[in-house]
Amino acid sequence: MNESASTAVSGRTASPRLLYVVTEDWYFLSHRLPMARAARAAGFEIHVATRVVDGAAAIESEGFTLHPVSFVRGRVSPLATLCTIFALRRIGRQVAPAITHHVALQTSILGSLAALGRPGARINALTGFGHTFISNSTRTRVLRWLIGTLLRTLVNRPNALALVQNPDDRESLLAHGIAPDHITLIPGSGVDTDALPPQPEPAGPPTVAFVGRLLEDKGIRTLVNAHRLLRRSGSNVELLIAGTLDPANPASLKGPEAAQFNREPGITMLGHVDDISALWARAHIAVLPSRREGLPKSLLEAAACGRPMVATDVPGCREIVRPDETGLLVPVDDAPALAAAIGKLVSSPELRARYGAAARRLAVERFSAEMIGRQTVDLYRRLVSVGASH
Repeated sequence: MNESASTAVSGRTASPRLLYVVTEDWYFLSHRLPMARAARAAGFEIHVATRVVDGAAAIESEGFTLHPVSFVRGRVSPLATLCTIFALRRIGRQVAPAITHHVALQTSILGSLAALGRPGARINALTGFGHTFISNSTRTRVLRWLIGTLLRTLVNRPNALALVQNPDDRESLLAHGIAPDHITLIPGSGVDTDALPPQPEPAGPPTVAFVGRLLEDKGIRTLVNAHRLLRRSGSNVELLIAGTLDPANPASLKGPEAAQFNREPGITMLGHVDDISALWARAHIAVLPSRREGLPKSLLEAAACGRPMVATDVPGCREIVRPDETGLLVPVDDAPALAAAIGKLVSSPELRARYGAAARRLAVERFSAEMIGRQTVDLYRRLVSVGASH
């Protein structure tokens, strides 16, 4: 094998190869595109392995190489899991990436198993930990133990690290036995503060907006109950819900329940929304009563648009919602407290303006796509440099 071929196989070319592994093409486009663009601008050759639904054209238009992979969500299928692992291993051989960036828990485990014995660094982005780390059912407790054991084994290996978005998740990984020097914290995936400028408040009745999947773990039922309490108290507050069902997630609402919400006074179910800036132009307040987050993109986007926020006092949310500065925090699954916090902002335009301006400043100063992209590229470069020295 000649020298150029040898370096290409190792992934250590003038343009090192970076492979993103993501379960869904839409999630790559919505949550990882800014950092992939930053890596491309820094000289990396970008590859994306994901389940392809309708995002192929958008991914390939960026100049990225797309590798379709089947991921099964919402059920345990040993055969499907093995097929995914073998597919990822085949892609790894073909691409020979200098770095593989696994996004979320499932891809981190399956991708790490697929990469055993192969060269290159592995980043395992563990964002929010999801239903398995929130639920306390017997099944999820057993699954949580199994996942913790796998993470300890896979992330503590040479050339592997876990990437988290908030200090609470870092502490959770330490509690699961992940070595401190195998954990890196970068706060989120970045928000395009130029594309999402501050928005003036709309005219009309006070309007609260929620953006996210329609999951019990996102607090959607608590939010609807809080809205009902506000309406019963005489408030004319409106609620916009932007998001879709996720049948593969055990915490997802069912279709009939979501349809019922849409028939209630003051609630509008918007489904998937592409133009987030236009959505926040319709709303006075952002709300996310989630049970746990990594660093919620919906609140980052709301903050960029200058919206005050109400969220639960949980990991992830408290990174962007700072009490009496950018918004208000409330206990988990507490509809009366959520209603009271929303009501406080509804009744005070001055408070909304103050919190909204502070939220915009925080988004620009700490969470902009440019800043997060720079931190991520620095991490990539360090890993390539370490790999080249071995």
